Amino acid sequence: MTSHDIVIAGAGIIGLSIAWQLARRSTLRIAVIEKGATVGAGSTGASSAICRVRYSNDEMLLLARDGIRAYRHWDAFTGLAEPAAGFQQDGVLWMPGGDHEWADREHGRMQSFGVASEVLDDDDIAQRFPAISTCTLAPDLETGEAHECVGGSRNLFETGGGHVDPVAAARDLVEACRNAGVEVGFRSEVVGIRVTGGRVESVSLDNGDELATPLVINAAGPWCNRLLQEVGLELPWSLVPTRIQMMQRDRPEALKGHIPVTADLAGGIYFRTQSNGQQLVVGSVREEDEREAVPDPDDFRTETDHDFEALNLHVLHHRLPGLPSSGRVRGYCGLYTTNLEDVHPILGPTEVEGFWVANGFSGHGFKLAPAIGAMFAQALTGERRDFDTDIPLSFLAVDRKPIEIAAKNVLA
Repeated sequence: MTSHDIVIAGAGIIGLSIAWQLARRSTLRIAVIEKGATVGAGSTGASSAICRVRYSNDEMLLLARDGIRAYRHWDAFTGLAEPAAGFQQDGVLWMPGGDHEWADREHGRMQSFGVASEVLDDDDIAQRFPAISTCTLAPDLETGEAHECVGGSRNLFETGGGHVDPVAAARDLVEACRNAGVEVGFRSEVVGIRVTGGRVESVSLDNGDELATPLVINAAGPWCNRLLQEVGLELPWSLVPTRIQMMQRDRPEALKGHIPVTADLAGGIYFRTQSNGQQLVVGSVREEDEREAVPDPDDFRTETDHDFEALNLHVLHHRLPGLPSSGRVRGYCGLYTTNLEDVHPILGPTEVEGFWVANGFSGHGFKLAPAIGAMFAQALTGERRDFDTDIPLSFLAVDRKPIEIAAKNVLA
């Protein structure tokens, strides 16, 4: 039996960020165990990896700001001379439709936290992002009937926002972790946790190996409930593997100008470019599209539904009226682990000594990951480093009360 100070179950962006933040400030013996065959085989690989700071809760805004800071300086954060991932600063455009006060109010909040933002009106959008319609009306989602668009928009623009290739970022963290002596293993699953006298003693793997450890961190994403059951925990949180549908749409040459990451709050979608601007990635922000529970995270439909594609393409064409109706569309699906109570994660120690959780990210995980890793590393080592956050782990503790939010969706 080999011995480790910490075993992390799950090598997605959360588990790897925790491992790296621990390794860069300690000499702890750390093992990261991943059931998938490759980097990004779980939720991370299907993430849209949008890096936006705006949240309705101030503490979450600060966590996003601190996490994105690491992505913006990825080489310095990872210590890699030539990381595979790079921050794409396209900006994030928030379009609230007919609410003419929202953008100015949120701009003031962003400024108070040192986050660069602007308020853009119709003329500003036309000059900077000519492909985007500023119509303040929501498209008809029942009949698809066209309407005469109404302008007069007030939109929030996060100038420092953008996106990252999620798989490339995870690969970089694997390399950084291994360079620091962390063991990262794939095609291996934690299937058992030995608890004696209310305290973790070891974990067993599906290949029969056993690792002695006093501390297990559950970062298993949609598979997290299996480990909760292993230690007999019944948490007051409903952590549900949830099927999330996405689309990729080829971007034609006719669609001119820069297209930022766009959150169309009126229409209920978001989109961004990828592949050097040659494709559009499109997802939904409607609550009803984040409620399809998956009983078995190893077995779910990975193709998109026809109705989902038709509805969201209708909204996309309303926001990008120059987009031709013809063109290749590819659908794909991934999994969130949705916390039904408040769509925010639960972090840190549980009533089982030596069993910690990092679960229920509900689609927020990627942008927060470096800051989440810092929260765990500070709590476990007492050491601070650059790229840390001042938000304590207790803010998202297992025994906290649900966070009050207006809407339970990925843009909460």
